[in-house]
Amino acid sequence: MKIGLLGYGRMGKAVEEEAKARGHEIMYTIDMGMDEAYEEMLQNPPEVVIEFTHPDSFEGNFQKLMEAGIPMVAGTTGWYDQMEEIKAEVEKKEGSFMYASNFSVGVNLMFKLNQMLAKFMNDYPDYDCFIEERHHKFKKDAPSGTAIALGNQVLEKLDRKIKLAHEELVSRAPEEEELSVGFVRSAGIRGTHEVTYVSDIDSLTIRHEAYSRRGFALGAVIAAEWLVGKKGFYSFSDIFEG
Repeated sequence: MKIGLLGYGRMGKAVEEEAKARGHEIMYTIDMGMDEAYEEMLQNPPEVVIEFTHPDSFEGNFQKLMEAGIPMVAGTTGWYDQMEEIKAEVEKKEGSFMYASNFSVGVNLMFKLNQMLAKFMNDYPDYDCFIEERHHKFKKDAPSGTAIALGNQVLEKLDRKIKLAHEELVSRAPEEEELSVGFVRSAGIRGTHEVTYVSDIDSLTIRHEAYSRRGFALGAVIAAEWLVGKKGFYSFSDIFEG
């Protein structure tokens, strides 16, 4: 498989290593300011582009790749408020697109556990719920896309929570129906996510901790392998549905 990498920072380099280890060819490694190489990629496209850039760059990259008919695996988060518009554009262009708030296999298994536990907790109203995530100091968005995804799963399954709360809790306490989403940014933390249920007598936490970028990079390559040859709008979790 011939791959283009859009964004050649820490994640881009990790994806390159995993892709080569699986026998794939890296046709392009494109970072900021490489306009000529970008244009060459659009004119002579790879089979798929794996993108880890910046939330501010996402929409422009998406539009260019869809216009060129290049399948796109999007690792950038921070654009999910545009989800419906992006999905509609993929369908309009008959494009090929996959995104993930987190390409870790372990995190995607946590997603399934999270949904099951939230549904189960409807029968135990004494337990309140909150989410916390921790990442390295270079991460641009907060809370992380993964934390938001976990929160939205809880909102979907746990009847007593109806909206997420994070920035507004700097100046007030959460309301009963709000799901608190907290975050920490420090040093080189790879990524930790926790969903906790707490009552007056005990607490229960499901937790995922990343030890390296390799898991995210490998997942992105697996996503690209799965996406090539398909049309449509997908999330990484679709791979786990069989």
